[in-house]
Amino acid sequence: MEVNEMLVQQLADLARLEFSKQETTEIKGDLQRMITFVEKLNELDTTNVKPLLHMTADGNVLREDKVVPSITREEGLQNAPAANDQYFKVPKVIKK
Repeated sequence: MEVNEMLVQQLADLARLEFSKQETTEIKGDLQRMITFVEKLNELDTTNVKPLLHMTADGNVLREDKVVPSITREEGLQNAPAANDQYFKVPKVIKK
Protein backbone atom coordinates (compact mmCIF):
# COMPACT_ATOMS: atom_id res chain seq x y z
CA MET A 1 0.00 0.00 0.00
CA GLU A 2 1.34 3.37 -0.96
CA VAL A 3 0.94 6.24 1.49
CA ASN A 4 0.59 9.62 -0.17
CA GLU A 5 -0.25 13.12 0.99
CA MET A 6 -3.90 12.66 0.03
CA LEU A 7 -4.20 9.67 2.41
CA VAL A 8 -2.53 11.63 5.22
CA GLN A 9 -4.94 14.51 4.60
CA GLN A 10 -7.96 12.16 4.66
CA LEU A 11 -6.81 10.67 7.96
CA ALA A 12 -6.20 14.14 9.37
CA ASP A 13 -9.70 15.22 8.33
CA LEU A 14 -11.24 12.16 9.99
CA ALA A 15 -9.31 12.88 13.19
CA ARG A 16 -10.06 16.62 12.96
CA LEU A 17 -6.34 17.42 12.86
CA GLU A 18 -4.35 19.93 10.84
CA PHE A 19 -0.74 19.34 9.79
CA SER A 20 1.86 21.62 8.26
CA LYS A 21 3.66 20.51 5.08
CA GLN A 22 6.63 19.34 7.15
CA GLU A 23 4.40 17.37 9.54
CA THR A 24 2.54 15.81 6.61
CA THR A 25 5.84 14.65 5.11
CA GLU A 26 6.99 13.18 8.45
CA ILE A 27 3.66 11.43 9.05
CA LYS A 28 3.67 10.07 5.51
CA GLY A 29 7.06 8.47 6.15
CA ASP A 30 5.98 7.10 9.54
CA LEU A 31 2.80 5.58 8.12
CA GLN A 32 4.70 4.04 5.21
CA ARG A 33 7.17 2.38 7.61
CA MET A 34 4.31 1.02 9.75
CA ILE A 35 2.44 -0.36 6.75
CA THR A 36 5.61 -1.94 5.37
CA PHE A 37 6.18 -3.65 8.73
CA VAL A 38 2.61 -4.99 8.86
CA GLU A 39 2.83 -6.17 5.24
CA LYS A 40 5.89 -8.25 6.22
CA LEU A 41 3.71 -10.06 8.75
CA ASN A 42 1.46 -11.18 5.88
CA GLU A 43 4.41 -13.12 4.45
CA LEU A 44 4.56 -15.44 7.48
CA ASP A 45 3.26 -18.99 7.11
CA THR A 46 0.54 -19.38 9.74
CA THR A 47 -1.14 -22.53 8.43
CA ASN A 48 -0.50 -24.60 11.59
CA VAL A 49 -0.89 -21.75 14.08
CA LYS A 50 -4.05 -21.72 16.15
CA PRO A 51 -5.79 -18.34 16.48
CA LEU A 52 -5.24 -16.65 19.84
CA LEU A 53 -7.82 -14.92 21.96
CA HIS A 54 -5.29 -14.03 24.65
CA MET A 55 -1.51 -13.85 24.64
CA THR A 56 -1.23 -16.14 27.66
CA ALA A 57 -2.98 -19.33 28.71
CA ASP A 58 -3.93 -17.72 32.01
CA GLY A 59 -7.63 -17.13 32.46
CA ASN A 60 -9.38 -14.68 34.70
CA VAL A 61 -9.36 -15.69 38.34
CA LEU A 62 -12.71 -14.58 39.64
CA ARG A 63 -14.36 -15.11 42.97
CA GLU A 64 -17.58 -17.08 43.17
CA ASP A 65 -20.58 -14.84 42.61
CA LYS A 66 -22.77 -15.43 45.63
CA VAL A 67 -25.09 -13.35 47.75
CA VAL A 68 -23.74 -12.50 51.20
CA PRO A 69 -25.36 -10.57 54.06
CA SER A 70 -25.03 -6.81 53.78
CA ILE A 71 -26.64 -3.71 55.22
CA THR A 72 -30.35 -3.21 54.71
CA ARG A 73 -31.79 -0.57 52.41
CA GLU A 74 -32.91 1.43 55.43
CA GLU A 75 -29.41 1.37 56.94
CA GLY A 76 -27.92 2.54 53.65
CA LEU A 77 -30.42 5.35 53.24
CA GLN A 78 -29.94 6.37 56.86
CA ASN A 79 -26.30 7.25 56.07
CA ALA A 80 -27.18 9.16 52.89
CA PRO A 81 -27.08 12.97 52.98
CA ALA A 82 -30.42 13.02 51.11
CA ALA A 83 -32.92 10.26 50.42
CA ASN A 84 -36.46 9.88 49.10
CA ASP A 85 -38.30 6.81 50.46
CA GLN A 86 -36.19 4.06 48.93
CA TYR A 87 -33.74 5.99 46.72
CA PHE A 88 -30.68 8.20 47.15
CA LYS A 89 -31.23 11.81 46.10
CA VAL A 90 -28.36 13.34 44.17
CA PRO A 91 -27.86 16.84 42.76
CA LYS A 92 -28.97 17.36 39.19
CA VAL A 93 -25.97 17.23 36.84
CA ILE A 94 -27.61 17.40 33.40
CA LYS A 95 -29.06 20.69 32.23
CA LYS A 96 -31.77 20.92 29.59
